[in-house]
Order: sequence, then C-alpha cells, then structure tokens
Amino acid sequence: MIIVSIVLNVFPEKRLEFTQTILSMVEPTGKETGCLSYAFFCDIEDNNRFNLLGEWETREDLDNHFRSRRFSVLLGSKSLLRKPLDIRSYTISTVEGMEAVNSAR
Repeated sequence: MIIVSIVLNVFPEKRLEFTQTILSMVEPTGKETGCLSYAFFCDIEDNNRFNLLGEWETREDLDNHFRSRRFSVLLGSKSLLRKPLDIRSYTISTVEGMEAVNSAR
C-alpha cells in the first residue's frame, strides 16, 4: 500500500475557489482503480491549510492517478497557493489494526 499526503497552503482570498475545486475531485478520485481511500482535511489551527490524503493499492495505480486529468487540475491550482505543494508518499509493507493495540496491552 502507498499513502500519499499533500499539504496545501492557500491564500485566504482564494480559499473558497480552492475548496470548491478540490471537493469536486475527491469523490471521483476515490473511485479510481486502486484507490483505497481519498480524503480532504482542513487544519484546525489554520483554516487556509489543507491536506489531501490518499491510499493506493500499488505504485502503478498511484502513477496512473499522477498522470490523470484530475491530478493535473490539482497541480494547476498552484496559483491559489501561498506555498508550493508539499507532496510525500509512504510505502507501507505491513498494516495493523486494533489487534496490535490489544497485543501490546
């Protein structure tokens, strides 16, 4: 599994335009092949800072997303941002749930 975190810092006067653009992309992206989840969050301390968090089955699925029109729209939103996109991906080899907590306790 690959997790991608994208931090976006928006100009305050562009917040509405930005959020409308991103919100229109979240549901369709979540239906792309290999997308396990895709969500959009607002920072509770800075309402002009957002995070897109996606989980992808394979690197190929993620690369297909990076080549998609929707991702191009996200990259094109840079004029609405006060800082460059901060994109980080993490390759996960093991996923544990509540059983890990129970085992440790």
